Amino acid sequence: MAREKQRNGHRRVAIVRGLRTPFVKAGSDFAKLTALDLGRMVVQELVQRAEIDPNEIDQVVFGQVIPTLTAPSIAREVVLAAGLPRKIEAFTVARACATSIQAMTTAANAIAVGEAEVAIAGGTESMSDAPIFTSRPLAQALVTASKARSLAEKLRAFQALKPRDLVPVPPAIAEYSTGLTMGESAEKMAKENAISRQEQDGIALASHQNAARAWKDGFFDSQVMHVVVPPKYEKVSQKDNIVREDTSLEALSQLKPVFDRKYGTVTAGNASPLTDGAAALLLMSEEKAKALGLEPLGYLLAHAYAATDPGDQLLQGPAYAAPIALRRAGMKLSDIDLVEMHEAFAAQVASNIQALASKDFARKAGWSAPVGEVDRTRLNLSGGSISLGHPFGATGARIVTQALHELKRQNKNTVLCTVCAAGGLGAAVVLERA
Repeated sequence: MAREKQRNGHRRVAIVRGLRTPFVKAGSDFAKLTALDLGRMVVQELVQRAEIDPNEIDQVVFGQVIPTLTAPSIAREVVLAAGLPRKIEAFTVARACATSIQAMTTAANAIAVGEAEVAIAGGTESMSDAPIFTSRPLAQALVTASKARSLAEKLRAFQALKPRDLVPVPPAIAEYSTGLTMGESAEKMAKENAISRQEQDGIALASHQNAARAWKDGFFDSQVMHVVVPPKYEKVSQKDNIVREDTSLEALSQLKPVFDRKYGTVTAGNASPLTDGAAALLLMSEEKAKALGLEPLGYLLAHAYAATDPGDQLLQGPAYAAPIALRRAGMKLSDIDLVEMHEAFAAQVASNIQALASKDFARKAGWSAPVGEVDRTRLNLSGGSISLGHPFGATGARIVTQALHELKRQNKNTVLCTVCAAGGLGAAVVLERA
């Protein structure tokens, strides 16, 4: 929690351990698994690696962005599927791409005020198992048919259907309020903020190079579990399969724009891909960690959420949330050693960095001065969502774990983590190394 709240009697929240599955491209290693499968696996492994008695866990807060229709209460189902004590209370949260940040801060708040001592927070997503819906006329016909008493009555329920009513309906990918997809909104931001294709491809290249280097150096070994993939258990997924060690600016520049094919700059190479994966964090009060003899990775100093008009700059929520989190931590951006920024799109990363340093944006936001310059040599040093992947519900927990390990690797003390989210939302957390 923020330092001012600690002075007001709130307890310090320790992040003891973080773990994730490999993040893999949808339709690949985890194609036959559900989000519940992935969530169960990572929570089981996290508890085992932490060597904590499951009876010590008070609460599980877990999230998923695209719900599993057969297991909508994903947090509670994870507890039961993982074989944890059934007395553990659990609930599901959702804040689009910031879902597992929401899970973490919700659990942290409970610990800070004494409602819980130990909690698991995280998220899971299977884009390989995204739900497909029926049209409303077909759904209504199916309901009517289920109530019919004879075959003739059942058949009559479908007589009024038109061919178009039989077409499956995929999950919505556009903002309900604007009608624009996230990619189209990123393209809009690139144009309005004059973010060049070259800058976007440069961010993507750095993401892949940093991630490839981190994997080669063994940085992720303790953060990423191995998954022996059911149901045949013949394949072992050991690492993220999206990282491209051999990519180059030349290769990235060859890719064609996706959302505006004539004038656009957003491509598959400078955007995060559809991804399957899960991630979880073990949180507890500082006092409890000491009592259990556990060495925390770090502490949550402050967090903040903010929102902006989705019709304006959809993915610029982090620029609004970051200064609030910094203020609550009693810090300035210049005090921060490292920055971890979710890479939904390279255009979004560049836009948020630009906004934080802009006098014009400061005036627009009603601030007296810009937040400050982000030193790109301290940004996403072990890769980001463009290279590692982006399972919507799991990315926040991945970023927090990665950030704390990066602080240790760089022998630094503080990190600012930000995540943009659908609806014009933004999340920011300030973490301190233990």
